Amino acid sequence: MSQPIVELRNVTVRYGDLPPALENVNLSIPEGAFLAVFGPNGAGKTTLVRAILGLIEPTEGEIRVFGRRPRELGALRREIGYVPQILAVDLHFPVRVRDVVMMGRYARIGLFRRPGKRDREIVQAVMEKVDVADLADRHIADLSGGQRQRVFLARALATEPRLLVLDEPTTGVDTKASRSLYELLQDLHREGITVIMVSHDIGVVSEYVDGVVCVNRRVLAHGRPEVVLTDSTLADMYGCQAVLFHHGKVPHMVVKPEEWEK
Repeated sequence: MSQPIVELRNVTVRYGDLPPALENVNLSIPEGAFLAVFGPNGAGKTTLVRAILGLIEPTEGEIRVFGRRPRELGALRREIGYVPQILAVDLHFPVRVRDVVMMGRYARIGLFRRPGKRDREIVQAVMEKVDVADLADRHIADLSGGQRQRVFLARALATEPRLLVLDEPTTGVDTKASRSLYELLQDLHREGITVIMVSHDIGVVSEYVDGVVCVNRRVLAHGRPEVVLTDSTLADMYGCQAVLFHHGKVPHMVVKPEEWEK
């Protein structure tokens, strides 16, 4: 059996004296997976992503990416593409789309080296792949939410990653643009890229991925969407406020407003 591309063993993450953001998490992700991470706000989804990327250290346990601790990846770090939450990006910085995408090449060429012909060709190719080539000279702040996310995806792809990690990539993006992005990620997965995506859009995302992880501080379930996303699992994640509607292979969920309880 091949080595997992990401593995967490008994991982706990604490911020100061607060209760654990993640507690005793065990998770093995094979290379070639297309995985969605679900859970309510404050469940530890972003903490999980940041720990995998090596941006925070676990308080307890061990994380391995490509068989190494995240902070010991060295040159292997360039094999990871990352698309952060759009809310974490400064959109007022005066930079063109082409320049944003070129930032993804710095992991390959180094911060203080000038991009060469091959770098420019790769940047052009990934912009075409994600359908933003016509926006190359536009300012990033002038784009729609869906366009920006495609630009940040192109930046991540410019690293030529084996592993692509996305944190809530469709926040603030309309339904049509969200589905278009999911279809693009599905195509990238078919090309051989391992994709890990944090999302809140259970019903739609589950149509595209081949595996899900349900998180609420702990991993509550991990497996294929049609097996894992049961009434009981979603109720464990979201509590009694979750209302589940069955349509297709997996349930769609809404959370009851507080007024319903009055």
